[in-house]
Amino acid sequence: FKAPSTDHPALYRDLLRTNRVHWIAEEPPAELVREKMMECHFRFRHQMALVPCVLTLNQDGSVWVTLVKPARAITPGQFAVFYKGDECLGSGKILRMGPSVYTMQQGKNKEEGPKKEEIDKIEPVT
Repeated sequence: FKAPSTDHPALYRDLLRTNRVHWIAEEPPAELVREKMMECHFRFRHQMALVPCVLTLNQDGSVWVTLVKPARAITPGQFAVFYKGDECLGSGKILRMGPSVYTMQQGKNKEEGPKKEEIDKIEPVT
């Protein structure tokens, strides 16, 4: 798929899943284990600004990453690196992504709310 412009909504996503995260200090952070979710920041390119997100821990050690606002050009195979303040918490390889902003807008144009099959696709695996 080639987007018509560098800012096309098809390039933006706000949900992605990593493989098992490699945590640096504690495996995984206590807050994430206790609450099953945790606010932090992440980046997937070396020089990019940190993006606020919420991590949801899966039983296999992978995480769903929900971004506060959609980010551009996230690609499977890149590494998502997680931070709390200045501390690097760990990283995981991006395996898959939720629907693009463009797909979500198309869905809203057809009818109100996402279709059942879209919801099934983005449910965390437990």
